Amino acid sequence: MYGPDFAADPSAVYERLRRYGPTAPVELSPGVHATLVTDYRAALEVLRSPEKFAKDARRWRALADGRVAPDNPVVPMMGYRPNCLFSDGEAHRRLRQAVTDSLGRVDPAALRGYVERSADTLIDRFAPYGEADLLGSYAKVLPLLVFNQLFGCPPALGERLVGAMSAIFDGVDAERANAQATQSFIELIGLKREQPGADVTSWLLAHPANLGDEEMIHQLVVLMGAGTEPQQNLIANALRLLLSDDRFAGDLSGGAMPVEDALDEVLWLDPPMANYGVHYPVHDLDFGGVRLRAGEPVVISYAAANNDPALVSEQRGGNRAHLAWSAGPHTCPAKDSARLIAAVAVEKLLDRVPDLELAVPADRLVWRPGPFHRALTALPARFPPVPAPMPAPVRDQFDETPGDTRWNVRPAQSQSTPPAATSTPRPPESASRGPRRVWSSLTAWWRGR
Repeated sequence: MYGPDFAADPSAVYERLRRYGPTAPVELSPGVHATLVTDYRAALEVLRSPEKFAKDARRWRALADGRVAPDNPVVPMMGYRPNCLFSDGEAHRRLRQAVTDSLGRVDPAALRGYVERSADTLIDRFAPYGEADLLGSYAKVLPLLVFNQLFGCPPALGERLVGAMSAIFDGVDAERANAQATQSFIELIGLKREQPGADVTSWLLAHPANLGDEEMIHQLVVLMGAGTEPQQNLIANALRLLLSDDRFAGDLSGGAMPVEDALDEVLWLDPPMANYGVHYPVHDLDFGGVRLRAGEPVVISYAAANNDPALVSEQRGGNRAHLAWSAGPHTCPAKDSARLIAAVAVEKLLDRVPDLELAVPADRLVWRPGPFHRALTALPARFPPVPAPMPAPVRDQFDETPGDTRWNVRPAQSQSTPPAATSTPRPPESASRGPRRVWSSLTAWWRGR
């Protein structure tokens, strides 16, 4: 599951694996063997049965006894961290509460406004040229800006963190990337201890759960891992679908923009995290007709389970029963915010850049190898050039510095704040080319120059 053949056509691999039954043996990386769950109902059973399937990766026998080396490319994605993703029971409830309460203090209206402003800034960079890589110039950068704002992270530090997390997802020098991410988070936590603000990092530090520095590092790892790489994949995969599938592209030319339907389709067919949700049987057990051994990794294929032939309905639009956000105790706590960010990002781009089309046939787009994500390497597009608008005042309505006080519109909660509604009404229409130029411009903009 780590080579280019799998990346190019994972559906064909899932089809072959279904011949084994609800589960199948796979190799995630050289020497890393696991059981992949491809059946929808079986996936739900694993995700909703913490008494039988644990998340704590310290149970991973092959890593503990040396059969899997610590520097194996998938270890940073699968190895134990003291955060809410890799914990069970009371430890999970404590850490999850801190995360949920802190995320719950972010106001959806303020988040929408910030995403719109960030999107406008990025679109202004490439719109006059008539062509762009919508991944590198837009889908990849927008989550970084949102992350920096939400977590009070200086832009340069945020760029370093995103680079490290992308390398971890790709399995490219993952051990070094993991060390770089850890050091960067240490710097961010030190900064927020000295200068707390209205941001998620500061709220986590101040939460009654009393998180230690190591716990803080690893809560931020899981939040950033979920908030940048999968988010950019969701935006890019939705744009790819809208620009290549006649069911959607035809509606675009007619003025209707079925962005919500496109997001539902992507979350069903090409979820940004295609395979993850690693669990470990608490004891040996029979499952799906095979014997699972305690401590051997069981991986949920969200993509394969969503496309289980046993699911009779082909209606994706409005159907939120997919497993793209996982299920059970470890359901993504930020799924509504993630969907809002993606919907606003796509809507804003289609509003601002009419007649957008792919610059290459969709079947020539290249997917990044890796067992976990469903991610493009690039998304080249072309369009009639759009003149840049007149420069707006540097500061208007919204002070866009890391940790803006307007994030903190909700009081701190002693229990989880109910999530925002998933529906995202279409926003009103809004009034380089190289990475260094983009980042230099964004950094200057961020600092109010």
